[in-house]
Amino acid sequence: MNYRANEDYLYLQIADSIRRDIENGTLKRGAALPPIRSLTSIWHCTIGTVQRAIQELANEGLVSTHVGQRTRVIAPVSAEQKDTLRRANLIHRAETFLLDVMTSGYEAGEAEDAFRIALNRWQAVSQAQPRTGLKTLRFAGSHDLAVAWIATHFGEIIPGYQLHLEFTGSLSGLHSFAEGKADISGSHLWDAQTGEYNVPTIHSLLPNEPIALITLAHRQVGFMVQPGNPKSVTRFEDLVRSDVRLINRNPGSGTRVYLDARLHEVGIDPGTLRGYAVERMTHSEVAAEIAEGHADVGIGLEAAAKAYGLDFIFLTRERYDLVVRQRTFQLPAIQALTAWLKADAFHQLLHQLGGYDAQESGIIRWVSPE
Repeated sequence: MNYRANEDYLYLQIADSIRRDIENGTLKRGAALPPIRSLTSIWHCTIGTVQRAIQELANEGLVSTHVGQRTRVIAPVSAEQKDTLRRANLIHRAETFLLDVMTSGYEAGEAEDAFRIALNRWQAVSQAQPRTGLKTLRFAGSHDLAVAWIATHFGEIIPGYQLHLEFTGSLSGLHSFAEGKADISGSHLWDAQTGEYNVPTIHSLLPNEPIALITLAHRQVGFMVQPGNPKSVTRFEDLVRSDVRLINRNPGSGTRVYLDARLHEVGIDPGTLRGYAVERMTHSEVAAEIAEGHADVGIGLEAAAKAYGLDFIFLTRERYDLVVRQRTFQLPAIQALTAWLKADAFHQLLHQLGGYDAQESGIIRWVSPE
């Protein structure tokens, strides 16, 4: 494939990736997209390719872009828009297929004939077998960039299934899980007394049943700051300075629990921090606020800092677990997902996002009844 074809293929991939983040709610109305230069670094492409992808999204009415301003999501995705997006995704996938075969030396007529034959074969098979709708697994828990990616590609990873996301924070997600409102929870709750992640909280919320903790990955967490770290933030004591504006996470999120524990450890009253009461629901939203100059520092994932072109000062390495009940763990879909977390494809995804360690991805630990 020549250079031009590669750029066209990436243009479709970039647009599709952002479109899916809007569809699943990872990028909400008003949210800023990562800077164009950050996207070129992530996708290893030219500025023109990213601009072409963003223009496509603007034409679809999903984002708004103006000279000298950040590109923003301009509307939530309604049921009608989801139908439009679904059709747009199908068209883009068809275009991707066509680009691939055309740059491999086939003619348009040959591609059309091959597709017609394959479609006829598929129809013959599908008519001979009963067709069922997608089964849904419900997720509630902490925001994570890899989980968001998995949700948008869940049907490709686990055919016949979809993953419904609710990024509510670790603690709220576990409460929903305990109440039977979620099949999977995502958590990275740190317990200051034991130094463990998730186990003490699960013992408290679900003391009478075995729970499986499937490690998604270990994540790098730290201060996200503007490029060059102009306020020289390197430690928690710097947050009390009057010239430093913090952007915080929501109560119950694992990041907020970690921040509060560390502030208590060093004897800092949270009420003295400028911006402590200003909260956002996701790592991406915190990073966007800093990138736009509305805040100087926030605690978040290295992956989010990378996506928004921010500097990152490492604080800790945390475990992020997928939490499932024993009966759910036995489902073929969960078994397949656990196996996929150990696969090279997932490890490559984490490497591309940055700030993840896949060494224990897919490892299972059981929390036994007390």
